Amino acid sequence: MRVVLTIVGEDKVGITAKVSNALADMNINIININQNIMQGFFNMVLIADMEKANVTLAAARSTMAELGKEIGVEIRLQSEEIFTAMHRI
Repeated sequence: MRVVLTIVGEDKVGITAKVSNALADMNINIININQNIMQGFFNMVLIADMEKANVTLAAARSTMAELGKEIGVEIRLQSEEIFTAMHRI
């Protein structure tokens, strides 16, 4: 299953590294990353594959939300189908 991870918050050193390490710990493979910094705000959309993950989607979602709180950004993890349905025009 593919998932979409979004991050929004004030830019600071280490966001990408901490998120990448957390995903690696859960054996979630990063497929694509797009990130921008606009006027001091960090914005990332990441697509990942959970096929070989060692956690459930719910556990991964919880882990990433907690990481976001720790580093002061908002992190959301959703299945690709839900993300696409929510953003369809």
